Amino acid sequence: MKLPEPKSPKRISNLPTCTPKVAVVRTTPQTVLEDIQHAMELAGIKNALKLGATTILKDNISWHFPFPGANTTPWQLEGTILGLHKNGFNDVVCVQNKTVVTDAFKGEDLNKYTPLFKKYRIPVLFNFQDADMKWTEYKPKSPMLVLDQIFPDGIRIPDYFLGKNILHLPTVKCHIYTTTTGAMKNAFGGLLATNRHYTHTWIHETLVDLLAIQKEIHTGIFAVMDGTTAGNGPGPRTMFPVEKNLILASADQVAIDAVAAKMMGFDPLSIKYINLAHQSDLGCGDPREITIVGEDISNENWKFTVGDNLASRAGDLLWFGFLKKLQSIFFRTPLVNLFIFGSEFYHDYYRWPIRDRRVFKHWLEKTHWGKLFASYPPIG
Repeated sequence: MKLPEPKSPKRISNLPTCTPKVAVVRTTPQTVLEDIQHAMELAGIKNALKLGATTILKDNISWHFPFPGANTTPWQLEGTILGLHKNGFNDVVCVQNKTVVTDAFKGEDLNKYTPLFKKYRIPVLFNFQDADMKWTEYKPKSPMLVLDQIFPDGIRIPDYFLGKNILHLPTVKCHIYTTTTGAMKNAFGGLLATNRHYTHTWIHETLVDLLAIQKEIHTGIFAVMDGTTAGNGPGPRTMFPVEKNLILASADQVAIDAVAAKMMGFDPLSIKYINLAHQSDLGCGDPREITIVGEDISNENWKFTVGDNLASRAGDLLWFGFLKKLQSIFFRTPLVNLFIFGSEFYHDYYRWPIRDRRVFKHWLEKTHWGKLFASYPPIG
């Protein structure tokens, strides 16, 4: 496989950009449901989504285990559903995806989403089940940076996504390959199938291409981001959870990621996916041009750092280092199963039982947000 040559971003004047406004609301476990609804209204939920259209909830399950900071929280999910209903968006559906290291069914159960889906009568569909949706070829109107080269036989997306609103539910956290991860990265699992690992070397360009596609296929885009417990360190799974007591909301996917990155202590425009999206007019990545409503966060600097873990060290060699020219052999042949097994073993059979389950239990027992998580009903 010849390595793709990323193209220079082009300003896309025919793609409407949202007003660069991000709501940031300080919250407590006692008021979080009301605070999420307030943040949604401050950020202009009524104007961002199309009334009468189906709204897809795209939660974020970075790890099926309920590690704090890694996944959509149950109060984030519940508050968002209440906010949608309050503003007249009653046709709401959740769409789940799977990855090589996460199990969607286990994830929605262990993170306590399933009782909420039942309580609010939210249907759940799976983009990897043919009975729920089909993968169809899509020809973007916008110029692609890399996706057309990575998938020369055609870019495929779930047909169910066409003509619907989408609401992303990321968390505030670091990421070993993209520095931070949020609303833009949340589209990765929904819009690309299980061969999305082909894109890792060009992950920043891929996220920009996916945002351009979202703006073409969706009737509205919005994000509610949970920063009640943020993730510092080598995310999106093996992190150091830090209580920050914040909720963010925006119709501008670039702006909300930029604001989250700035609070974490990073320069947003130094993060490639944010900078490329900003250059392409897909949103605003410059904090100086973003209107913050709600809290004054001008002095927020959490001084987060990404760092490394075993998975990132291996990934750096394979995706970005001297071995990347051999990735067709490693990742487009049955050899990929060795890497899938290695990642699963590292996360599920080493990190979780030996280290990260203890972090979760400490958070559960010693923090206000952990106690709120424990108060949500389990499945069954």
